[in-house]
Amino acid sequence: MSTTRTRSAVVLAAAAAAVAGGVLPASAAAACSTAWGSLPESAVEDGGGTLDGVRAGRHDCYDRLVLDLDGVDASDVSYDVRYVREVLQDGSGELVPLRGAADLQVLVHTPAYTSSGVPTYDPANDAEAVDVTGYSTFRQVAWAQSFEGESTLGLGVRARLPFRVLVLDGPGDGSRLVVDVAHHW
Repeated sequence: MSTTRTRSAVVLAAAAAAVAGGVLPASAAAACSTAWGSLPESAVEDGGGTLDGVRAGRHDCYDRLVLDLDGVDASDVSYDVRYVREVLQDGSGELVPLRGAADLQVLVHTPAYTSSGVPTYDPANDAEAVDVTGYSTFRQVAWAQSFEGESTLGLGVRARLPFRVLVLDGPGDGSRLVVDVAHHW
């Protein structure tokens, strides 16, 4: 086979694998931006509203954790996300054990209960608040409770990898706190 035909065959095979959901060549992984870093990220704003839901998603370059915040504008979301030696439960200070080689603490200055104390977010199993089985980077999402207007989640991660924090508008009159953790450095 000529060099041109060989190159064409490689390109076509890679394209077919991508369309079929197969593994992409190593050069495709290089296209993922991991320039986020692993230092703490925070915003001190007004806070408020309520935490109403937590979910996760898988993407080509990162795993994503989403906190749904009701009644708080994106410009008022207050949070602190950082790698810690251990995540402690809000209120009691008890250790929240997490699977993985690194613990990422996600704290939002938004309660998971109404002003009358009615829970707005209360997972069936605190240790497995979100099922992340099969994720590339996430190993566990644990609910570390809500106390005195703050809510904390522990995110067990495969390794201390780069992350970024985004605050997005919606749905409705709420916003979303998004934590993306890269698959690689």
